Amino acid sequence: MSRTVGIARKAGKAEIAVPAGARIRVLRGFYEGLEMPIDEHWMVIGRGRSADLAIAEPTISRAHAAIGYDEEGFFVQDMGSTNGTRVNGDRAERARLADRDEVLLGKLLLQVLLPRGQASAGR
Repeated sequence: MSRTVGIARKAGKAEIAVPAGARIRVLRGFYEGLEMPIDEHWMVIGRGRSADLAIAEPTISRAHAAIGYDEEGFFVQDMGSTNGTRVNGDRAERARLADRDEVLLGKLLLQVLLPRGQASAGR
């Protein structure tokens, strides 16, 4: 049985609930092994204090990339970073995510872990 985070309201319009159980795992970097839930529709990753997932890694930008969720599923979007964002080795400005995809931000390697049945549409 799958749990979901409650429906959020934005600009008077209901958003789709973010599925519970989605998370990011650090595979390489100072915080190797750290896991963080993806429980927001938009989660900024960077080394800046205002990032939702602030990681002290000199090869990532202050607001390097964001993990998002919409009606088609999870995605990653580069936020104009200096060193770029790669998904499974391919450079990406914006890419749909599937379970166990690897996202490289500078030298920081992350793995996206999605609940069963939450692979993005079209995959």
